[in-house]
Amino acid sequence: METARGRVLSVASECVPLLKTGGLADVVGALPGALAAEGWEMRVLMPCYRPLKWRLEEMEEVFAEADLFGGPGRVMAGEVAGRKMLLLDAPHLYDREGGPYAGPDGDWGDNAQRFAALSWIGARIAREGLGDGWRPDVVHAHDWQAGFTPAYMDYWGSGGASSVLTVHNIAFQGWAPASLLSALRLPPQEFHPAALEYYGGLSSLKAGLVSADHITTVSPTYACELMRPEFGMGLQGVIAQRAGQVTGILNGVDTDIWSPEVEERPYNAASLKAKAENRAVLSGAFKLSVPGPLAILVSRLTYQKGIDLIPEVLPDFIAAGGGLAVLGTGDAPLEAAMRELEVRFPGRVGVRIGYDEGLSHLMFAGGDAVLVPSRFEPCGLTQMYGLRYGAVPVVALTGGLADTIINANPAAMAAGCATGLTFHPTEPPAFAEALRRLIHLHADPAAWETVQRNAMRHPVGWETSAAAYAALYRELMA
Repeated sequence: METARGRVLSVASECVPLLKTGGLADVVGALPGALAAEGWEMRVLMPCYRPLKWRLEEMEEVFAEADLFGGPGRVMAGEVAGRKMLLLDAPHLYDREGGPYAGPDGDWGDNAQRFAALSWIGARIAREGLGDGWRPDVVHAHDWQAGFTPAYMDYWGSGGASSVLTVHNIAFQGWAPASLLSALRLPPQEFHPAALEYYGGLSSLKAGLVSADHITTVSPTYACELMRPEFGMGLQGVIAQRAGQVTGILNGVDTDIWSPEVEERPYNAASLKAKAENRAVLSGAFKLSVPGPLAILVSRLTYQKGIDLIPEVLPDFIAAGGGLAVLGTGDAPLEAAMRELEVRFPGRVGVRIGYDEGLSHLMFAGGDAVLVPSRFEPCGLTQMYGLRYGAVPVVALTGGLADTIINANPAAMAAGCATGLTFHPTEPPAFAEALRRLIHLHADPAAWETVQRNAMRHPVGWETSAAAYAALYRELMA
């Protein structure tokens, strides 16, 4: 490892292994280790939700504020699974039953204050440092929950630290009424369209976008898409105005955890024999008998993920010999639609509503292909798991899916570099055509194995991404 180049404070609402609701937590949890290999020290600041309170017993107080949006708060430092964590303990904001963003009756009504508090403390640490003398050179804020961090640094002082805001999913923007402007410790004179004002209210994400020194998104294609109305969701103009400070950096996956070589029936690109054994076990688990390609769908069952397209395209795929195993949870009508397919095509479609980490590993190990028909996908990890396991990705040509999958068209097949199948637009006819191509490719064993091996050799770890973040941090410090 190189001598430490600098210190980075990562500000986020969740982090593996402490708490996870989505891919954000995976990224936040992976970055410290990946950046350490590049010579950077990263500490992660996140709220101390009720399920995390027990961890405070082995932590040390390094920062405190008497009035943190309605009550006292303190920052507790300690190490968790090799990560240097800073837990923001503010019981009036975080010590409650329910999830990090919502309770039994919906979103917490004080989410604006809860995550403004996280951002406020992040900015104060940048400005003043911690009690142990640690002060960041760069503050890296993630999504709307930390969006006010760069704004507070801009308005109240940064202590010389630079700020980066990463947009993981622009669909969530942290809206709040304008009446909270002063309560959130934001300057009233900045309430105008070029700064804090957002359709008559406030958006923590917009606040970060206009004030951060640099903006990143989680794939190069998504960075471009966000400047278009169909993807920018009202913020496309803000991002386009800052195009020179926007960079797309792909996420990676943990290749130690997600590896076919550590599964119960291990295999690799050099020897695919055990993949057939995994397929048999997977077929048994879902009670399937599929003569053609066995596709898997491991996903949130939502419109954004294109799940509503499945019932329209699946009958022809089944008729051609294909099958489908589904694992996911989401919108009730789409869950019901998946169950209806299972009833309609017994032995060819199997469905598990919910999420099971162990079963998901078996699905990638045993599946021939993985379907990712998302309408938009900032980065996507599912297709990377598919690459890693030789479950050939069939993906919509959008966001990170477009940046990670090389379409098996004639040119790519002739060049020997194809890793999957892509389709555009994200509509039934294009998706159906991609599934027909999957059937034909699977029927050619030599071509199929070539694509599988290409996929498994494609780099999906964090090394390239970490190097890109390190280069950005160095540029900001310079």
